[in-house]
Amino acid sequence: MKDRNQDQPELSDEPEQPALSPQPEQPGQSPQPEQSDIPAAGHASASGVFAESMAGAARRAGFGAATEGEPISGRALLQTMGGVRGLIEAVLPGLVFLITYSLTIDPSTDVTSDPIGTLLPSLVAPLVIGVIFVVLRAVTKQTTTPAVGGLVGTAISVALALFSGKPSDFFLVGLWTNAGYGAALLLSVLVRWPLIGVAVGFLMGDGVAWRVDASKRRVLTILTLCWTGLFLGRLAVQLPLYLADNVEMLASMKLLMGIPLYAPLLVVSWLMVRSVYRAADAAATA
Repeated sequence: MKDRNQDQPELSDEPEQPALSPQPEQPGQSPQPEQSDIPAAGHASASGVFAESMAGAARRAGFGAATEGEPISGRALLQTMGGVRGLIEAVLPGLVFLITYSLTIDPSTDVTSDPIGTLLPSLVAPLVIGVIFVVLRAVTKQTTTPAVGGLVGTAISVALALFSGKPSDFFLVGLWTNAGYGAALLLSVLVRWPLIGVAVGFLMGDGVAWRVDASKRRVLTILTLCWTGLFLGRLAVQLPLYLADNVEMLASMKLLMGIPLYAPLLVVSWLMVRSVYRAADAAATA
């Protein structure tokens, strides 16, 4: 007699898995990106942000006119520095401090004995001027960012001078700024990535391609060294005056080495950038 289970097919303990088929896309659902595409997109986005930030830095430094085809003129230079209002906002607080300090401080007075009572008039005056600039811009519905930035810088300078009791500390922020910019620019030249070149390259739509062009690389390196000289030159003149606590001469040198040096160097920078890029474009189309 046959075993009833003899002809039965042998059953497996594991159920057979159905073949996996791709899931249909739901209506209105966009396909998911490949995982390998995500880092590339993030890298491209980061590169774009960096390029735009460097181009923006070049514009804020005044290099924007180098990309325009208009002739270099006093009007273009004035507009780059914020117009007449921008010049007044840059010069007047320091000038008011110098005048007020000269009129209210007796050279024989020991300022450290009563720093608040002695320094308050000369320190409050530029602070009030800064507040007026912000209010005027707000009332005339102009951007207040430059005036607010100037007011914050003035407030920090006033706080440093009051805290230490030394009127020369009013200029400490400017000294640190010149030292920082000068050191950064010099270091960038030493590592063969001059910062003026990096900023101008992105401003001109050139990226970092200027590094393989000998003429562009040489001109942009020279410009970076020129701006390095401006910042370190200011520091070399003003730091000894700060250490000697010669407030009136320090304030005067800060004014004389500000816009009077910045403006001509900016014009030279425009001319050099335009010249080297026009020459490169002419050579490329020849």
